[in-house]
Amino acid sequence: MLDYAEPVTKLIDEFKRLPGIGHKSAQRLAFHVLKAPQEETDRLIEAIREVKEKIVFCSTCNNLTDVDPCRYCSGHSRDRSVICVVEEPYNLVAIEKTREYHGLYHVLHGALSPIRGIGPEELRIKNLLERLRPNESGESSVKEIILATNPNTEGEATANYLARLLKPLGFRITRIAMGLPVGSDLEYADEVTMHKALANRHEI
Repeated sequence: MLDYAEPVTKLIDEFKRLPGIGHKSAQRLAFHVLKAPQEETDRLIEAIREVKEKIVFCSTCNNLTDVDPCRYCSGHSRDRSVICVVEEPYNLVAIEKTREYHGLYHVLHGALSPIRGIGPEELRIKNLLERLRPNESGESSVKEIILATNPNTEGEATANYLARLLKPLGFRITRIAMGLPVGSDLEYADEVTMHKALANRHEI
């Protein structure tokens, strides 16, 4: 079996750590980097460094951002009476693509999964509850919470847990309609499907 030089082997091993990248894909990526002009690899290195140095979690909604609070939380045109709860930042992007939703967001960074040891403490639920606290007049500005977790077993478990937690607090709790295929992720939904799912959400 052909052994690559150690730096090439190390690069292949690092690419293999990326989600969805197997050995053959890692090899192709490594050899692409080797063949690419120095300027191209420098841009890649700088982009990786920049994203690690400048991207933080929004202190309000947990979205990935380079300014805190993020542009959704600080946007004056957003409807502050509605919060849409999603699992991951890329789910938020899928909803924004519809251009039909104008409320706020809350990113959990995961879903309940006892098999993988992910319980409520591992999700960013605590600061969601803080956002729902009544103001000085005794009322919360939030009226509705849309649970837009993925339509799979873990997403459903997360939505049901949040509904049981939040409904007694007096908020309107809705779940996106199952116009999305069960077992899939929001990341792969097209604009029309995502729009129908939001439009046909139901109370739970």
